[in-house]
Amino acid sequence: MAKIIERSGARLAVVQALYEMEIAGKGVIEAVAEFETFWIGQTIDGIEHPPAETAFFRDLLRGVVDEQRAIDPKLDAALAQGWPLKRIEAVLRAILRAGAYELMHRRDVPAKAAISEYVDVAHSFYAGDEPGMVNAVLDKVAREVRGQEFAGLPGSGLPGSGRA
Repeated sequence: MAKIIERSGARLAVVQALYEMEIAGKGVIEAVAEFETFWIGQTIDGIEHPPAETAFFRDLLRGVVDEQRAIDPKLDAALAQGWPLKRIEAVLRAILRAGAYELMHRRDVPAKAAISEYVDVAHSFYAGDEPGMVNAVLDKVAREVRGQEFAGLPGSGLPGSGRA
């Protein structure tokens, strides 16, 4: 159970670090050092930042940055026409990129679990429609890159889906 909580904390920290990197123009090494030293597992201004699995945090952050050129087109294709990723607000963009990276490159994490985790992260920042949008976009990406995990499920549009 502690590992699950620490992975959830890592996902939240990655989204915050990606946002910080984009807004402040920081690099990966600087962001990793700052978050591991000052944010993860700390209480700042009365806000408790959860503990995080360090290796998972580092992999996600570096992976999103290293794979961004492959991630962004997948997200653009999954977003509603006329709403490219560059038009999406920075925190939401960070959530989608981290989720897409995990779906594309962390096969050890079940797709549905990854999607659920990033919907939860979205709920940490938004009270409106954004968590639903995160769910829909990441579900589209997951069905494209991990279709086998959805085979046989109603609505998957894949061979073997539908009635049993």
